[in-house]
Amino acid sequence: MVSNAKDARRWLRNDLATGGLLDLSSNFEAHELAALEASLTLTNVGWVAATVAGQLEDAAVRRLIRDYCFDYVTLPTSNDRVVDAVGHAYGMVALHENASNDARDGRAEGEMVGSCDAMLSLFRSIRKVAMTDAPVFISGESGTGKELTAVAIHERSARREQPFVAINCGAIPAHLLQSELFGYERGAFTGANQRKIGRVEAANGGTLFLDEIGDLPLESQASLLRFLQERKVERLGGHGSTPVDVRIISATHVDMQTAMIEGRFRADLYHRLCVLQIDEPPLRARGKDIELLAKHMLDRFKKDASRRLRGFAPDAIAAIHNYGWPGNVRELINRVRRAIVMSEGRQISARDLELGEYVEVAPVSLAQAREAAERQAIELALLRHRGRLGDAAQELGISRVTLYRLLSAHGMRHIEVDAPTEHVTRG
Repeated sequence: MVSNAKDARRWLRNDLATGGLLDLSSNFEAHELAALEASLTLTNVGWVAATVAGQLEDAAVRRLIRDYCFDYVTLPTSNDRVVDAVGHAYGMVALHENASNDARDGRAEGEMVGSCDAMLSLFRSIRKVAMTDAPVFISGESGTGKELTAVAIHERSARREQPFVAINCGAIPAHLLQSELFGYERGAFTGANQRKIGRVEAANGGTLFLDEIGDLPLESQASLLRFLQERKVERLGGHGSTPVDVRIISATHVDMQTAMIEGRFRADLYHRLCVLQIDEPPLRARGKDIELLAKHMLDRFKKDASRRLRGFAPDAIAAIHNYGWPGNVRELINRVRRAIVMSEGRQISARDLELGEYVEVAPVSLAQAREAAERQAIELALLRHRGRLGDAAQELGISRVTLYRLLSAHGMRHIEVDAPTEHVTRG
């Protein structure tokens, strides 16, 4: 354990540390915290910060814990808790490099897919925060997939075999929220015919996900803060308390700084919840991943279609990229699922997505316009004649051999049609 910047640098310089407890409770000054940051980036040291009540309100302390420590403990605490935290941090260091390599590969993370910079950064953050039990706060617009991120963190954590319990704080009436969170005893109120375990207690040993935490009523905020401080729950109508070991992940689309200024959210609770923060990127910032995600959703839900779908038509792809997606991933999923059911063709069109007015694309050259028009004319002719090359060629005013050559030039050689295509005869 080190308790000042000089001792910490000596241990690092002499390679004496494999796992370390960083005692921030007494001798560290603000300028020393800044001086330490360069040294604490060593990947072969698993750091755990030791703080006292109130220190997490210091932005510099929160930043140091978030960026350089695997976990933190609040003093006073038991020796066993400290030993477990430091041992866990050191053990997880060995996985850090593999996690970084996985993120660079651009693989899917849980139910999320993406290879753009914003998503790769999100995957790296998920892997990093999963290594600790510190509270995680996920910010982002509605519909961006904050719960998927919370699930991914849980599934990569040491608690993965334990429950993941989610509660939408904005969807439950205020007068029911207390009993929903903390449970109640039989006879606590009219209709309470038997004991009910609350969501907090149900998540014991695992992860509790507090969605839309920004909508939590002030009364419930006080109860939640008390639980975070004591780690015990008292059911409504009960007389005793029950210890609960749970990792807290919270999320909201609310601007929390504004909410605190306006008195709608307690600053002390916010600082307890926002030790580690992840920003969920909006769909419009994900570039080509929007198309990738749309195709992923098509593959996932195409079983609902009344006919076999080939994919998205060119106008649908253009609309997907041009549209602003104010509802984010949730809106994309809804539009794709609706189009799968309602589409009357073999490809999903912009009209099927109800995005017909977003087909306009960036200016193209005359050659590109001619190529697109030629391809579209061929597609329409083949569809009208159910894949019969001879009839389609006659409508287009060209020979079957020329049509076959154009199909190959446009990458349409293996186009699927309802009826068998004619074979080109040579000679």
